[in-house]
Amino acid sequence: MPIIYKTYLFAAAILFHSCGQNNTLQENYIPKDNEPSVKPVIVDAQQPKVTINTGTTKPAELIAYAKTLIGVPYKYGSLKPDEGFDCSGFITYVFNHFNIAVPRSSVDFTYVKQEIPINQAKPGDLILFTGTDSTKRVVGHMGILTQTGAEPVFIHSTSGKANGVTETPLNSYYQGRYVKTLRIFKGDY
Repeated sequence: MPIIYKTYLFAAAILFHSCGQNNTLQENYIPKDNEPSVKPVIVDAQQPKVTINTGTTKPAELIAYAKTLIGVPYKYGSLKPDEGFDCSGFITYVFNHFNIAVPRSSVDFTYVKQEIPINQAKPGDLILFTGTDSTKRVVGHMGILTQTGAEPVFIHSTSGKANGVTETPLNSYYQGRYVKTLRIFKGDY
């Protein structure tokens, strides 16, 4: 079977799976203190959780490298800095720079361990959002937290006004799209 055909079948299988009928709602969620109120998120209860091995890379190293990419334009489906990045392409490129394997699509980060409350987030944690339609509670955008506390800030590649890699505060627009925060790094921050 030709490689292109296999790739097409693989992509179609992923799309079918993520849009299939096995999705369930994360019900009875109660936001913690200082956490944006959120609506239920569609998750596949049968999907196993994924652990990302960051090795000896420190969050500060990852953030410093990510910031060198500020200004790279947005390009859907791309993870090439000379062409542009989509949100998950940016995340993949930054982590791969440190030889850290991560899922390629933002929705696949739904299944990454370890979810933490936003009020416990640290720089280097990942923040996940819905796509631009916040009524569809499926992960469609993501970034890396660069500042936490009372006024969190994240770096991401956006198709919005900035049209590329930029740092953005967790403002009311993104709070309405907030899905969850993930702790990727272990140990000392």
